[in-house]
Amino acid sequence: MIKMATTTPRPVQKARPISAERLEEFRARFDEEPRNRQSMNAVTTTPVHTIAKDRRVVSRMDHIYSHHLPEAKATSQNGSGRCWLFAALNTMRFKAIQDLKLPEEWELSQSYLMFYDKLEKANYFLEAILQTLDEPVGSRLLDWLLASPIQDGGQWHMFTSLVKKYGVVPKSVYPESESSSSTGQMNGFITAKLREFAAKLRARSEAGATREELEREKDGMMEEVYRFLSIHNGEPPKNFSWQYRDKDKNFVRDENITPQKFYEKYIGQDLDDMVCLIHSPQPGKKFNTLYTIRFLGNVVGGDPIHYLNVDIDILRDAASKQIQDGKPVWFGCDVGKYLDRDAGIMDTDLFQYDLVYGSHLEMNKAERLDYGQSLMTHAMVLTGVDLDAKGHPTKWRVENSWGEKVGDKGFLSMSDPWFDDILYEVVVDKSRIPAKLLPILEQEPVELEPWDPMGSLAV
Repeated sequence: MIKMATTTPRPVQKARPISAERLEEFRARFDEEPRNRQSMNAVTTTPVHTIAKDRRVVSRMDHIYSHHLPEAKATSQNGSGRCWLFAALNTMRFKAIQDLKLPEEWELSQSYLMFYDKLEKANYFLEAILQTLDEPVGSRLLDWLLASPIQDGGQWHMFTSLVKKYGVVPKSVYPESESSSSTGQMNGFITAKLREFAAKLRARSEAGATREELEREKDGMMEEVYRFLSIHNGEPPKNFSWQYRDKDKNFVRDENITPQKFYEKYIGQDLDDMVCLIHSPQPGKKFNTLYTIRFLGNVVGGDPIHYLNVDIDILRDAASKQIQDGKPVWFGCDVGKYLDRDAGIMDTDLFQYDLVYGSHLEMNKAERLDYGQSLMTHAMVLTGVDLDAKGHPTKWRVENSWGEKVGDKGFLSMSDPWFDDILYEVVVDKSRIPAKLLPILEQEPVELEPWDPMGSLAV
């Protein structure tokens, strides 16, 4: 008979309050260090990031690159979390502007895809509720589903699912609305209704309703969501006419075209050729492994979330090659870390907080992910790379979606150490990655829990 190993539980330690004696020690040690008083005097009157900013880093991070793609006018997501849509559509408008000689301010409609994203997210959420009817109120999974059922954020494969189903349209055909530019009130109302719908479906299930009856009720709920979205944004077009003058003043008109045909005719990118690479060095994840996230998506039956976890050198090499080949790169990062918005600089050495606080931030990338200090929060586009004499990137040109007042007319400069430490994913053509990794894309992905940091959404 095998004897099972046992462990002795640790005794529960009684919580210790801060004593008066310890508080006096804190005071004495603070006062005995002149730097503390100097930092206090500075930071109580000036933002700490201004005090800590390293002038030498600002001086060396210019906006000149050895490889710099042609660029259009910077876009603005305004008061919304649609960066992932802006970034993805900006990679597509890049080609259209070049091919059709369109003016640099031309854009594809972000609000068109936002409309269907929210409609699909509502359906995805209600279907998830029907799949989890046995989950008790207060369970971690149900709480996660109810937290933000129709939020603005997204991921690359959520974008591809929308484009494949609904196509794209020019921004002139479906322009911004007040609610698409400032989504808070619309999201708040629809979120309240979706939670109400969830409660009704669960109550009806407990009362003995069949799945068919619940599905019929869900269809009526989805009709309401469509009505709400149309009131806030206007109904999206089924077909439309588009006309423009190119840079050579030639007039072009295309009549009665559908959004799907517009994508096929004027964009034409094969989205199945693109792969999402991530760098997650957590001990619980393996490199050269395909991952997916449970209950993360928007279009039921659309493209599943697939991440190929690889070493950061593979991300860097693939992104650099794609830019050198003349194509921009969609990427996701933790944008708020080591960022100077006004100067448009992202560099891990930008702020010397240790000189202000007398303390270093010492967590590595894996620890920050494991302990909630970092995750992917924002999506942008790489449009340039500066290579040294050995062909190694030293910094990257970044197209953001915060308007033209940030950085270099809306563009940022990212150091290569920032790329290593703060960037989490890139989307590149399959041809840019080592051939030995391609078979992994056909394997069954490892499923991660919805609350895994790799399941975060770009806003």
